[in-house]
Amino acid sequence: MEYDLVIIGGGPAGLTAGLYGARGGLKTLMVEMGMPGGQAANTDIIENYPGFPDGISGPELMQKFMEQAMRFDLEIAMGLVKEVDLKSDPKRVITDEGQYLAKTIIIASGARPRKLGVPGEEKFTGAGVSYCAVCDGAFFRNKKVVVVGGGDSALEEGIFLTKYASEVLIMHRREEFRAANVYQNRARENPKISFRLNSVIEEIVGQNKVEKIRYKNVQTGEISEEAVDGVFIFIGTEPNTEFLGGQVTMDERGYIITNDVMGCSLPGVFAAGDVRQKTLRQVSTAVGDGAVAAMSAERYLIESEQRG
Repeated sequence: MEYDLVIIGGGPAGLTAGLYGARGGLKTLMVEMGMPGGQAANTDIIENYPGFPDGISGPELMQKFMEQAMRFDLEIAMGLVKEVDLKSDPKRVITDEGQYLAKTIIIASGARPRKLGVPGEEKFTGAGVSYCAVCDGAFFRNKKVVVVGGGDSALEEGIFLTKYASEVLIMHRREEFRAANVYQNRARENPKISFRLNSVIEEIVGQNKVEKIRYKNVQTGEISEEAVDGVFIFIGTEPNTEFLGGQVTMDERGYIITNDVMGCSLPGVFAAGDVRQKTLRQVSTAVGDGAVAAMSAERYLIESEQRG
C-alpha cells in the first residue's frame, strides 16, 4: 500500500508529525519498533513542557500525544525498520514486518543512550547496568547505585533514583556539571546524593551481577574501587541512523543535516527530533520539528502535483 507520508519513529517528533499529517488530510503511516513515545516515555516527570505547570509524567504525556494523533486517523504499524530506499519513486521503507511505499518520508527515529564502552558494561546490562532510571529504579530499593554523567539527564535521573536507592553516587569526568542550576541545586540538597568529580569508570565488576566499580581520578590518575549494586549511565545519545545506509547527508556523529524546513539532502525526505543535527534536544523542540516536517511534506506533495 502506498502512503502520502510515512514517518519512521514514534517519539514526540514522530507523533506530532503524524498528528499534523493525518489532520492535514494526508494518508499517513507511522512505523515504530516499540511503544510510541521514545525516550520521553521513559522520563519520570517532565517539568518544562508548556501547559502543565505542575509537570506531567513522560508516559502520560506521550499517551496523550498518541491519542490525539490517532483521533485524526493516523495509522501505526509496529516493526523495526531494516532499510530504506529514499531515491526510488515511490520511496520504500522495509521493516521486519513488511514493506511500505511512500510519496514522502519523515525520519524521526530518535537517538539511543551512548555507552561507556568499558569492561563489564555489556556483561551486566540488565543485571545492574541500566540506561533508564524510570524503567529499572524500583529494582534498587534500599541499594547503592552510581549515576554516570554531568548533564540534565544524569542529575534529574539521579534525583529520581533517591525514591528507591539508599544512596546515589553521581560520577562526572569534569570538575563542574553541565546540568541546569535547578537540577544541580536539587541534587546538592538531597541527603541521599554524594558526588565523585573528575572521575571516570574504568571497569564494572561482579560475578552474576554488578558488585563494584573500578574508577580513575582523571587529575591524579589514582585508581579506586567502590561497592555498588547498580550503574546508571547518562552520558548523551547516538542517533538511530544506521538503517539509512548513508543516503542522506549526516554530520560526523551520524546526525541528519536538515535545512530550516526540516528538509534533507534528498527531495521528499525530511527529518525531525533528536535524530537531526541541532543544539537542543527536548520534547518541545521535537514537537516543533515534527510540525514543520509534516507541513513541509504536505507542501512538497502539492508542488509535485502542480508540476504534474
